[in-house]
Amino acid sequence: MSLNKPFLVDVIGFNPVERSMLTSIFALAARRDPGFVQYDAATGGSADLYLVDADNPESLGEFQSLNKRSDLRAVLVGTVKAKAGAIVLARPLQWARLLQALEDTAADLEPDLMLGDSLEISVQGASLPFGRSRPGAGARPDAMAPVSSEAARKRALGDTVLVVDDNATVRLFMKAKLAPFGFEVDYAETGEEAVGMTGTREYTCVFLDVVLPGIDGYQVCKMIKSNKQAIKKTAVVMLTSRNSPFDKLRGSLAGCDEYLTKPLDEDRLLEVIAKFLPSSRRRESKQRKG
Repeated sequence: MSLNKPFLVDVIGFNPVERSMLTSIFALAARRDPGFVQYDAATGGSADLYLVDADNPESLGEFQSLNKRSDLRAVLVGTVKAKAGAIVLARPLQWARLLQALEDTAADLEPDLMLGDSLEISVQGASLPFGRSRPGAGARPDAMAPVSSEAARKRALGDTVLVVDDNATVRLFMKAKLAPFGFEVDYAETGEEAVGMTGTREYTCVFLDVVLPGIDGYQVCKMIKSNKQAIKKTAVVMLTSRNSPFDKLRGSLAGCDEYLTKPLDEDRLLEVIAKFLPSSRRRESKQRKG
């Protein structure tokens, strides 16, 4: 079944720190199946789903006022008890739990939701600057011809990630965490292999272990960042068990954009991935210019 319209998710309340996190979450959620696309407030209409700060009396009151008019589907964040049609999440906000709650709520609202259908997001009427474009009016491309492969969807999203680590367990972990978001992921086990791959292909982000066979991650990072195009377009994120201030300084001097220590915290990992999406970079650039 194909949906005739996207789901609209309205976010009510939340403090600035949580809002920032939600922006990052939705930047990645735009890449999932079902995907999220930017909601244009100018088009009007009402929301299908709500994400509500239930610990804020004003926010909860606003939602309850809306809910009196009809039975609304919502994800509530806080300590309130769940009512029919609502899922409650405890603080602090966690990426995986929130994404799953939104998908469960959407599935409850539309059980026949299929891959490729879209969700749109607004934050109290304001458009969020992320997401994929919705197919134009008329027949959907996937209704005219079947999607050939998962690779075709990844090419359409346009972001490629390189994971450089000689540990197979780490590579499998990164594969599992990146898979839901539609990135095309390449893997390298040595520094030399990574340098060769970055020299022939442009990556949105390189996740780079420090301790590698042959040249180490610091040297690899310097080589990647010596490319003027890579400085602007490729983020290098160090993944290492070395967490001393000296090690972090070495990473910074090598030109890395972030330094994450193992074992990896999933929320922090996803936050970093979202930070270096092209859409997020464009948004930060506009904010700096403004």
